[in-house]
Amino acid sequence: MSRELTRRLSQLYVGLALYGVSSAVLVRAGLGLEPWGVLHQGLSERTGLTIGVVSIAVGAAVLLLWIPMRQRPGLGTVSNVVVIGVAMDGTLALVPEVHALAGRIPLLLAGIVLNGVATGLYIAARFGPGPRDGLMTGLHRVTGRSVRLVRTAIEVAVVATGFALGGSLGVGTVLYALAIGPLAQFFLRVFAVPAPDAGSTVVAARTPRGAIIPR
Repeated sequence: MSRELTRRLSQLYVGLALYGVSSAVLVRAGLGLEPWGVLHQGLSERTGLTIGVVSIAVGAAVLLLWIPMRQRPGLGTVSNVVVIGVAMDGTLALVPEVHALAGRIPLLLAGIVLNGVATGLYIAARFGPGPRDGLMTGLHRVTGRSVRLVRTAIEVAVVATGFALGGSLGVGTVLYALAIGPLAQFFLRVFAVPAPDAGSTVVAARTPRGAIIPR
């Protein structure tokens, strides 16, 4: 196995695991989750399943929607479905609930920054988009609508549904939406792997908000 491939695989799985950890930290902060996290938590409240299991189930369901749009998953796509959910449940089992606001605010900030780090690691590995981003790009291609419009419509629908089901929507949701773009862009450059045919670093063409991030 080449050094480059080893690095890319390491980045892929470390990034996915850290994404799950960061999502769990946001849950423990209790000040609002990222858009898909709101849906996962709402479904978890309604079904009694752990939020990690719900994340896996939702990811698999979204992946099925790729079929009629003729989207092709990569290793990163399939790994995304499983690794993030497992990491979330593992972290939630280890990290206790925090009730004091003085503890929840640092958890929120740490979760958002860690999510940005995980995003940079995962995307820079270049093993394919996550299932939710494939849904976005597939709908963009099929409908002809802009990526920004399609992503906004999906996330509004996801947040509204998750909130109606009991998911956590709050200041953390807004702060995440504002911060994840700049954080992702920065860490994509930090962790970029040189392209084999160019010798230049590769970063995502778009970063949130109209972006491709690993959920």
